[in-house]
Amino acid sequence: MASATEDEGDPAPTNTLQRQRSIRQAVEEGHDADIPSDLGFIPTEEDRERRRRSIAASHRSKEDPEKGLGPDDKSRGTEEEETDDANIVWWTDDDPENPYNWPFWTKVINCALVSLLTFVSPLASSILAPGVGQLMEGFQSDNNELSSFVVSVYVLGYATGPLLIAPLSEIYGRIPVYHICNLGLVVFTTACALAPSLTALIVFRFLSGTFASCPMTNSGGTIADMIPQEQRGKWMSMYTVGPLFAPIIGPIAGGFLADAKGWRWTFWIIVIVAGVLAVAMLLLARESYAPVILQRRVMRLRKETGNDMLRSKLDAGLSKFDYFKRSIVRPLRMLAKSPICIIYALYVSIIYGYLYLLFTSISEVFMNNYFFDDSVVGLVFLGLGVGSLAGLVYFTMTNDRIVRAKSIENGGPGYKPEDRLAPLPIGAILLPTGFFIYGWTAQYRVHWIVPIMSHALIGFGNVLIFMAIITTLVDTFTLYAASALAANTVVRSIFGAVLPLCGLEMYNDLGIGWGNSLLGFIALAMVPAPWLIMRYGETLRKKYPIKNL
Repeated sequence: MASATEDEGDPAPTNTLQRQRSIRQAVEEGHDADIPSDLGFIPTEEDRERRRRSIAASHRSKEDPEKGLGPDDKSRGTEEEETDDANIVWWTDDDPENPYNWPFWTKVINCALVSLLTFVSPLASSILAPGVGQLMEGFQSDNNELSSFVVSVYVLGYATGPLLIAPLSEIYGRIPVYHICNLGLVVFTTACALAPSLTALIVFRFLSGTFASCPMTNSGGTIADMIPQEQRGKWMSMYTVGPLFAPIIGPIAGGFLADAKGWRWTFWIIVIVAGVLAVAMLLLARESYAPVILQRRVMRLRKETGNDMLRSKLDAGLSKFDYFKRSIVRPLRMLAKSPICIIYALYVSIIYGYLYLLFTSISEVFMNNYFFDDSVVGLVFLGLGVGSLAGLVYFTMTNDRIVRAKSIENGGPGYKPEDRLAPLPIGAILLPTGFFIYGWTAQYRVHWIVPIMSHALIGFGNVLIFMAIITTLVDTFTLYAASALAANTVVRSIFGAVLPLCGLEMYNDLGIGWGNSLLGFIALAMVPAPWLIMRYGETLRKKYPIKNL
């Protein structure tokens, strides 16, 4: 078996031994935390039985196609399985097709492409926000709920797309799904730019969000396909630039675009950028999902050798239809059966809902209280941007180092997914602090720089929480990272779509001070959660292992 390549300077034997020990520990504990996609699923007894019967049936059909399975098939399947090793297709030493062995720049290009795609997707979600007033006036509507919903309905698409996109990527590979969804995003964003009515615009926005959910679901899995766990923190930082900064940059660009060219141009700019990126991915992106890469090798070798018994070591013995049925419910089964998955989803969902509530309300607050005009109100989001950037830099510089230190404390080598959660308490404290300052300084119209600085605290805390939980999810469910992220995306997107609907009404009823204080008190009640997760997370993961997914 080819071991994953490490950064230059790392002692290969030590890293290989460390990975082998981590994998054995993961198998014993019944989770995929240290199992990259090139090692595949851990077969259960049910999987082994299915494979024995599949081998026996295949041999029997060659002898007598008219016969079905007989009572001796199980024993015969076992005998055949024992001699089946010669037909197993697997990586060779230093196999260049193994994504863990790809050249550094190949990984950089793949990671950069999916990261850019992950930037464009949420950019499209918020770029419309400053032009909503102009849009509602153009469609002759003054409904506050609809004005918020036309922005947040895009995020509702994030809640539906992953349920199909994640399993499809685990059947057909990452790249075909990226290409189809890129095309869907361009087509339906074009439809938004040409929408003849508010109803049509809402429908097209929803469909755009559905296709745009692809990178939000699959990019983490793509990175997990290529990058060893101990190096994944800095690479995940590149991926998370999109979800964290694009929704902030969107309103800044949207404010100037809507003022200069009208709200429809906020869609045309997305069509242009997404179209260029779609072509770049078509030309440069490379398939990284190991089960699909090996299956392609199997099909090639079958043609070359005429040996139809060749099979990938990662072949689960399921038909595509059976695999799809099993995979499409995997995100929901994760939410139903894994307490850790549920806890992470709910925590991130509240944070995500807060963020989109700010996107739909900040412009209104600063236009009414500080009399900013349409063209410059988007600049208010720079506070969130600066705070988010600072949080990302802090996480990138410290998280991998913290994980290595904790590994030594735990008697290493070996990594635990929960080690990624170290920055979580800092974010949990900063979040309510920022909302309290923002609410009351804006209420009493303290100089506008002060509430913008409070946004920086919110952005910093939001990034630490988001990054810690997302990287922990990828490390916990590596092989099924796409499904784990899909489960998280579904829940948080529902919050992100629904919570903003009550934002303006909340401020109208409670005022800016008490409205933001309400959000702050909820966030304050959540402050103990990080310590509880860090203390009991590993216990819950081991007590409720993810098996037979």
